[in-house]
Formats: sequence, structure tokens, C-alpha cells
Amino acid sequence: MQIVLATRNQHKAVELERILLELDLQFELLTVDKFPDAPEVEETENTFEGNALLKARALCNFTGLPAIADDSGICIDALEGSPGVLSARWSGATENIDRANVDLVLAQTVSVPEGQRGAQFQCAAVAVFPDGREFVSLGSMPGALLTAPRGSNGFGYDPIFVPDGFTKTTAEMSASDKDEISHRGIALRKLAQLLKEG
Repeated sequence: MQIVLATRNQHKAVELERILLELDLQFELLTVDKFPDAPEVEETENTFEGNALLKARALCNFTGLPAIADDSGICIDALEGSPGVLSARWSGATENIDRANVDLVLAQTVSVPEGQRGAQFQCAAVAVFPDGREFVSLGSMPGALLTAPRGSNGFGYDPIFVPDGFTKTTAEMSASDKDEISHRGIALRKLAQLLKEG
């Protein structure tokens, strides 16, 4: 059976594919690139789950195939949980977006002392089927913000985030080490189990 990944973010598509392929789901994974006329879905919900469902439902309706989507972001204690669902567009930049977002968060937390720089990545992963079945799973990765970026792997806020129990940022970890503990890895593994159970 074919299943479509509802994301145009190439970094995220690579990560989703990598994690899902390891889970031995009996699906052929297609990316949204295979459907150039697929609609752009505006993320108008105020929860990760709501936005993920918007994207998966739209792509499922358009293609007639099951669709997997996720929505994720970083929630920073000192910013009262922001950027949250606005993580990808926090700075409003249209170029060098990841760097602009990181720079803005660092500026907004510059006076927050060590020990009070808690944050967590959160992810909602969903699968929507043409027959109306919907599966939702959640994952989170708690940690803390640095005051300057470190590492060149990953994307988004990875260079300024150190997960609890680690000394490396998620941008300094290998892809497989990050997948094992990441919010997206946790959510997708739960989702895979739900799909296997039917």
C-alpha cells in the first residue's frame, strides 16, 4: 500500500522517511513532490495535533491515498511555551529561516539565567485514511536552551537545544542517535504501532 508524507519541508521529509523506513511498515512511502498540484495547507490550528490533521486530511482527500503528517516545534519555558506551533515561522523571515528563528529566540532569552532555560520539542504525528480512520500520537523531548549555537547536523532549533541527560546539542548528534530520543522519533514509533494494530 502507498502512503503519502504530507510535508514540503525537505529536512523533515528526509527525517520522516528515515524513521518510518526503520519501523518496517508495509507501505511504500511517497513524498508530496509526486503530487505537484497538491494544495498548500495553511496551519491555522493552535495545537500541533490540529495542524498535523489539517495537512494529512487535505493530502488524503487530494490523492485518495493514506497520508502521514506531523507538526512540531519548540516550547520554551521562559517564553511561556512559545514559539510552539509558530516555531517554523517565528521570526517572519523568508530567507535563512532557521538561522533567523534561532537568532530571535537567543535574543528573546538573552537575560534568562542558566537553570531557567528549560524547553521541550513537541510533535504530533498523524495518519489519515480514505475510509475515515485517523490515528494520532504525541512525542516530546525535554531539555534546555544554550546561549549560542553548536553543531551542524539537524535543522531548525537543533543547534541551541541540549536534551535532558545529554551534553551534546541535537545538531551535534548523529541522525540515528537523535531519532532514538527525538520528539518526532517517539511520536512516529507510537504511530507505527497504532497502524500495525489497525
